[in-house]
Amino acid sequence: MNYLSLFLASFASATLLPGGSEALFVYLLSEQLNPFVLLLIATLGNTLGSFVNYVLGKHASTFALSKGYMSEKHLQKASTLFEKYGAISLLFSWLPIIGDPLTFVAGIVRYAWWKFLLIVSFAKLARYSFVYLGFLAVTQ
Repeated sequence: MNYLSLFLASFASATLLPGGSEALFVYLLSEQLNPFVLLLIATLGNTLGSFVNYVLGKHASTFALSKGYMSEKHLQKASTLFEKYGAISLLFSWLPIIGDPLTFVAGIVRYAWWKFLLIVSFAKLARYSFVYLGFLAVTQ
């Protein structure tokens, strides 16, 4: 049940909904659960939550194009810009406030899904690893 709770908390906190999963992650670490399993579950949940933002952004751009709210020309310009700086910006997908919209924008500009998952997974793993190292530093 603890692992499921962590997965759901990390998933929800990565969507456009407000919330965080670090406190639960640290609590579960303090309960002597396997830290590597916790890292894997938190990273997976957070990455999948970000992928939901990506998919929503992709559908939002399709809708905006079909209704004339956005032009194909502007989408192409934004896509070119994101292709140039997107990988760097997605490394910040773990940050509060700006991380979730970055993943949404990646979907809007139709950034390659496999690049998205690779970069965002790395960023999310780094985030939880940093929290874990902080936990070790405080508890040792």
